Amino acid sequence: MKKEKPESRIQVIDRAATLLDAISRYSMPVTLKALSADTNLAPSTAFRILHSLIDNRFVDRDAAGRYLLSGRLIRLSNNPNTNIDFRKVAIPYMEKLRDKFGETINLTTREGDVVIYVEKAIPNRMMHVQQIIGSRAPLHVTGVGKMMLGMEGEEGITGYAQRTNLPTYTRKTFSRLDTLITECVGCAKQGFAFDNEEAEMGVGCIGVLLHDRYGEVVAGLSVSAPIERRKDEWLDDLIATGKAISAELGFIESKAIAV
Repeated sequence: MKKEKPESRIQVIDRAATLLDAISRYSMPVTLKALSADTNLAPSTAFRILHSLIDNRFVDRDAAGRYLLSGRLIRLSNNPNTNIDFRKVAIPYMEKLRDKFGETINLTTREGDVVIYVEKAIPNRMMHVQQIIGSRAPLHVTGVGKMMLGMEGEEGITGYAQRTNLPTYTRKTFSRLDTLITECVGCAKQGFAFDNEEAEMGVGCIGVLLHDRYGEVVAGLSVSAPIERRKDEWLDDLIATGKAISAELGFIESKAIAV
């Protein structure tokens, strides 16, 4: 009887998996020397694979040159340690901003190519911007969505444009790829974004991103108002609040992902 051939394996993937398993067994960042010993890989081989994993954001390297699993990989594995209720943390801050600005404060998170409104703080005034919890908006027509796209760089923005065809909502929507790339990358670098009637005429917003202890984006915080009432001076308070919420989530600013 003819023997079946063994299933073919890809050596570099096997080695990468072995390294990830080894890192996961440590509660603290681990050295290259230790990982090389644990996996029986030559230090030079382990080093090359680890840095490919870093490039793909599955592994991080701390200031001392030690390795740890990235926030992205932990979230993909549904590690319970990442199930922080960022809404509970954000609500008191949102209410303070609402009372100070007298406008609607929104908390959004990303799902695929849209942002979802997951929490809001509504002002006690008759005329205000109303966002329904659970409603969705394409990334390219919201301030926080543009920042999320900007964090992915030109390649990520191009992929988004190809998937969605950049639907136009108003005459101010960024519906050309070149201008969208410039806008999104610029927003991500400066740390805030404006929506200038790009989703709805007469409505504008200012948004910032919230980060967790792994430096990953978990949500967006924004203020929405009729465009004639929106004030640029809100920006400082919004940025400071975003930093305060992120700090409560364990974010250390040096862990921010470079754009």
